Amino acid sequence: MIFIAVRFTVRPEYRDQWLDRVADFTAGTRAEPGNLFFEWSVDTADPNRFVLLEAFASPEAGAEHVGSAHFKAAMSWMPDVVADTPDIINVQTEGQGWSSMAEITPRH
Repeated sequence: MIFIAVRFTVRPEYRDQWLDRVADFTAGTRAEPGNLFFEWSVDTADPNRFVLLEAFASPEAGAEHVGSAHFKAAMSWMPDVVADTPDIINVQTEGQGWSSMAEITPRH
């Protein structure tokens, strides 16, 4: 699996629009056959920073994602909205998605 974490710091005037602006990008990516997950969150320390966690089943699926029309469309407008170059972690790892955490299980 290819696991990617990206931190996008957006310009303050676009903060409230960000999730709407990435809606088509998100839907298109989630519909890709090789996408395992594509999830946005807001950084609690900086409300202008959004964190994207995404995973693809294989390097080929990741390459298809980068070649997709929705990826290219998002990359065309994002430079006008971000405040800084996004930070990224991109690694290949075993497995095909989330695993259960061993240290915590619900008490019943």
